[in-house]
Amino acid sequence: MALKISSFGICPQGHDVPVYTLENASGMAVSVIPYGCRILKLLVPDRNGKLGDVILGHATPAEYAGGNFHGSFVGRYANRIGGASMVIDGVEYKLDKNDGENTLHGGKGGYHQIPFTVKETVDGDEPSVTFMYTSPDGEENYPGTLQVEVQYTVTKDNALEITYRGETDKKTVFNPTNHAFFNLNDWTKEMYGTELQINASYVTAVTDDLIPTGELLPVKGTPLDFTTPKTIGQDIFANDHLIQLCGGFDHNFCADGEGLRSIATAYEPESGRVMEVITDMPGVQLYTTNRVGPSLNKDGTPMIPHGAFCLETQFYPDSVHHENFPFRYVEPGVPFVSQTIYKFSVK
Repeated sequence: MALKISSFGICPQGHDVPVYTLENASGMAVSVIPYGCRILKLLVPDRNGKLGDVILGHATPAEYAGGNFHGSFVGRYANRIGGASMVIDGVEYKLDKNDGENTLHGGKGGYHQIPFTVKETVDGDEPSVTFMYTSPDGEENYPGTLQVEVQYTVTKDNALEITYRGETDKKTVFNPTNHAFFNLNDWTKEMYGTELQINASYVTAVTDDLIPTGELLPVKGTPLDFTTPKTIGQDIFANDHLIQLCGGFDHNFCADGEGLRSIATAYEPESGRVMEVITDMPGVQLYTTNRVGPSLNKDGTPMIPHGAFCLETQFYPDSVHHENFPFRYVEPGVPFVSQTIYKFSVK
């Protein structure tokens, strides 16, 4: 069978947490759970064909509780909304202030800690599991009852496809992403040597609390220029105000092009693993695990700063306050569908 179900233990809400493992014929496998639709494990081969787990995470459900975003589905609105408020059709909605004066990743009660239900599983050459959740009108003070689905599929050609769907009964926001922390080599080592290319000519300018000003800044000639491959470590300590403030990269890149297209490629020379990011979303947040608390990896080793990187596909942060940003609300009768693909190979 390409689809297997096991148990991960008891989640903070007291429910048993099943693990759905999807595996293709070449051995690539992803293990996901309904609690926050989290990716627990992602096994992909290195250049010698040896499978390795390229996702940081924890050993128990309790370690994922609270504000932990490892491997999770983030919503209702990924990244930040400035001032923790927004106006839709003349009505102001006050949101949860869980990041200073701003809202981060949906608020304290975001989707990362919701026990989703399983809508469907598919076995076979390209196994999949689809999780669903009814986000009620007024949850975290967002308007509209939003029917949410997240589908994970492992393809024959070693890709993890994530499809997001949403339907609402009232105009609302929906900015979904997955917050996987990738290390394509070894969890106990910084990923400074990983080569990264991001197909983005601009980043969003932000204030010190990472709220966009509305201006788009060209990356050419700056430490944020990943338009040609370079190691993540090359400029992670650059003499740049925001990089120094954040302790590394925590930037929204404005991906070139539109529609489903390749926006980034990461290559780890030691393992030979290559990860290509394909999405139809307009932006991607590069976060380099700049600070970690006293937390442990799945094998009991301590998580370390700069031990992983995130490439979170998304609408730009705070799009609700910037008409020049590419963004669309979800409205009744017009379902939201978006797809992000993490495709793996070696060289």
